[in-house]
Amino acid sequence: MEIHYRHEWKHVLNYADLLVLRQRLRAVMESDPHAVDGRYLIRSLYFDNPDDKALREKIDGVNMREKFRIRLYNCDSSVIHLEKKSKRNGLGTKYSANLTAEEAQKIVDGDIDWMLFAGRPLVQELYCKMRYQGMRPKTIVDYTREPFIFRPGNVRVTLDYDIRTGLDCTDLLNPEAVTIPAGDAPILLEVKWDEFLPSIIRDAVSVPDRRVGSFSKYAQCRVYG
Repeated sequence: MEIHYRHEWKHVLNYADLLVLRQRLRAVMESDPHAVDGRYLIRSLYFDNPDDKALREKIDGVNMREKFRIRLYNCDSSVIHLEKKSKRNGLGTKYSANLTAEEAQKIVDGDIDWMLFAGRPLVQELYCKMRYQGMRPKTIVDYTREPFIFRPGNVRVTLDYDIRTGLDCTDLLNPEAVTIPAGDAPILLEVKWDEFLPSIIRDAVSVPDRRVGSFSKYAQCRVYG
């Protein structure tokens, strides 16, 4: 199977930038059809091993790295995804497999033997890493996302804000699980595309004095440990 890597830009924004970009993007892009009133809430449960391998590789800027998470939208447990994000030479790719709410809860609870026979390669891969590398659920990451799409170039632009951490809470499916602001978390602009970024989008996301940088919501949500 051919691995399909995508380009990705990240910019850290302030609130004034957010207001300007929101209007620009609405003028030239479509809102993601899955959004409600232009936005949705994302909750992810990130995994790491006892040595915090995923966290340390991100902080150290390791060229080839990966991280696992379970994700749902708007606290809707009817659609849950297990995802693995991989980075190589600054390009990213994502693998995904569906989970039922029961399966997700079993993973959170450490009941993992069934994963080996799940018939989904990504679930089986996570099982091996949990069994043999000590990978475990680490923390909940919550945030609000405003997503936009532009079909030429398969471009996706998102505005993410109100990033919150569950500290050591891993109770993914509990809508009452308490999260708190993840330190001085910024507003984040992310731009992803395949082979080319159309100039109309390049111009729309251009913000004076904002450079392309690296930012990890998971790392930010580990700010307290």
